[in-house]
Amino acid sequence: MTEAASPRSEALELALASQDVAAVAFALRHDVVVVPKLVVPRADAEADGADAADSAADADADSAEPVSVAAEQVRVFGRENTDKRILLLFSSAEAYAAMVPDDPDLEVMLYDSDALRAFMEVHLDVLEQVFFDIAGPHTMAAAPEDLLKALK
Repeated sequence: MTEAASPRSEALELALASQDVAAVAFALRHDVVVVPKLVVPRADAEADGADAADSAADADADSAEPVSVAAEQVRVFGRENTDKRILLLFSSAEAYAAMVPDDPDLEVMLYDSDALRAFMEVHLDVLEQVFFDIAGPHTMAAAPEDLLKALK
């Protein structure tokens, strides 16, 4: 039995390595991106119910198929004393794990361009920045509005 390949986008990895903005946009439009999944303890999830307003897509961490149906929540990050959020996107599950190496509940989803665009459109007013592979070695950043334009 072979292990399932870790979720990744080789096209995005290569684009980030070259620091080529156009190549990043192309990769996001034509491949997938690894998105951190918000992991909620089971008891909390059942008590709160599914909140589709904060959702954009659903996929297992082992799934190699991008998704575009709302169901799971994206994990976003924020600074204290502000309601603005930062969206972190990754070229691979390993790149996400490098950012939070001590987090025991790392789960990711694969988004295609439609799912990422849908998420961005719904949450544009609270997103202040988007970072790609923030733990390096080839980090890039984009304004949410610019990323949304690139996805269209």
